[in-house]
Amino acid sequence: MATPGSGFWSFGSEDGSGDPDNPGPAKAWCQAAQKFTGGISTKLCALLYGEGEKPMETGAKEDPSAPPRKPTCTCNKKPCGCQKADMNYAFLHSSDLLPAPDGEVATLSFLQDVMDILLQHLVTNFDRSTKVIDFHYPNELLQDYNWELADQPQTLEEILLNCRTALKYAIKTGHPRYFNQLSTGLDMVGLAADWLTSTANTNMFTYEIAPVFVLMEYVTLRKMREIIGWPGGAGDGIFSPGGAISNMYAMLIARFKMFPEVKEKGMAAIPRLIAFTSEHSHFSVKKGAAALGIGTDSVVLIRCDERGKMIPSDLERRIVEVKQKGFVPFLVSATAGTTVYGAFDPLIAIADICKKYKIWLHVDGAWGGGLLMSRKHKWKLNGIERANSVTWNPHKMMGVPLQCSALLVREEGIMQSCNQMHASYLFQQDKHYDLSYDTGDKALQCGRHVDVFKLWLMWRAKGTTGFEAQIDKCLELAEYLYNKIKNREGFEMVFDGKPQHTNVCFWYLPPSLRDMEDNEERLNRLSKVAPVIKARMMEYGTTMVSYQPLGDKVNFFRMVISNPAAAHQDIDFLIEEIERLGQDL
Repeated sequence: MATPGSGFWSFGSEDGSGDPDNPGPAKAWCQAAQKFTGGISTKLCALLYGEGEKPMETGAKEDPSAPPRKPTCTCNKKPCGCQKADMNYAFLHSSDLLPAPDGEVATLSFLQDVMDILLQHLVTNFDRSTKVIDFHYPNELLQDYNWELADQPQTLEEILLNCRTALKYAIKTGHPRYFNQLSTGLDMVGLAADWLTSTANTNMFTYEIAPVFVLMEYVTLRKMREIIGWPGGAGDGIFSPGGAISNMYAMLIARFKMFPEVKEKGMAAIPRLIAFTSEHSHFSVKKGAAALGIGTDSVVLIRCDERGKMIPSDLERRIVEVKQKGFVPFLVSATAGTTVYGAFDPLIAIADICKKYKIWLHVDGAWGGGLLMSRKHKWKLNGIERANSVTWNPHKMMGVPLQCSALLVREEGIMQSCNQMHASYLFQQDKHYDLSYDTGDKALQCGRHVDVFKLWLMWRAKGTTGFEAQIDKCLELAEYLYNKIKNREGFEMVFDGKPQHTNVCFWYLPPSLRDMEDNEERLNRLSKVAPVIKARMMEYGTTMVSYQPLGDKVNFFRMVISNPAAAHQDIDFLIEEIERLGQDL
């Protein structure tokens, strides 16, 4: 551990003048941080610049090329202009950080340098003049950098370099021109909550070790159930590691509700179960069936109309067929916002069928659930209040940092009955508080990340009206894109009519294809257009948008908008960039 006089420290005027009115870049950081970080910056400044020193107000910013932070000066000038000593990370390792004795200065200095790296990256995330991606092929990155794990520790200097490298080649998912996934954007309050969550580093299985977070989850899930339309927010729920797991929870609980003996005796003790979902539904329904031993062949895909919505009459027909074969229909998974088309299944009609045949209705609202926050758009989920369970991913349309997925269940207590294992070493029954707040025994996981705090803190910061405005803006941008390209030369919509969600699906037709006869050769050539344009987008680093085939439709672009940073100019840019990159195809 470095100490004054050990060779890691140097003194002198930071700018050569010794002028106390010219504090220099390191002092400027301390003065600026004082406004925002309160106690921690006070302590850090005291450690770095001497006890009792009070930073002056200044707008100066630290030069990113300047040397690392420089602890402790012994002069009597307050504030002083002395050169602060360099922390030489080339001779320090993680073992020199807390909880090492006298590790506080090195720890605070190191973490502040990590924070500088993060903050610099944050700024470029929203800068339209920067690339969305600095793309390199896998073999190039493997050859250019040593990613291997060694027996001996790296120095902290090398660790900071690793941090810079990781962010240099990371995708800027908060960039206004990143449209590649359903989860985009980077919310500053959500990010702050994520940092706090990692600092707290606790687990969600008991109130005993996560009292505040458990209460936040209780309050937030109840609020989400109220918004769904369940009276008083009654029911149950849990935050899980993504929509696929939330959907699997729904299948697990639906099976238990119909055949509770399956928990102890397994699938061999019950009849063959059949689940139903649309042909446009998420793959996680089949994956859940495989994981639970129900089998993918026991998932019946229901036909959709030309807009991607489940056809209720086909659902009822298939239910009757299954029952005639002696199988047991146990779950219908309707979709509120399909992954590709953004379609909303007709939930009222589907709920009527589920009620008629006594089948559990699950609504996968991972993508479209956020529209419940919008008075203008929530009608698209009419009937969701009749569901037995709902998946809702705030890390999609609501912009909460990954990951944040909720499974909401209308019947209180059924999750606990389905999943509890009464582990006495963790869920003791003689604790001195209300045991209903020990939520871990209703989860499939034991260790469970604190996902709720990001959503809770963002909700406090924005209010429901803030989420509503954010979601309405994204849908308005999608309509703007649709209106710009629906009659534009070189663009062809995959289906007719305005999209229900922010999914805008289209083909780009290069000039060479526009006058071609509609035959197999044209389809073959068209199928290669989107992949080539996408590859060029990534190599130039200008933008990212997804493509895929679907059914008999060859590769088309699926533009989705969930990034609050996106604006009309970014939609205009995307259209022009597709034209630029595809003109010669």
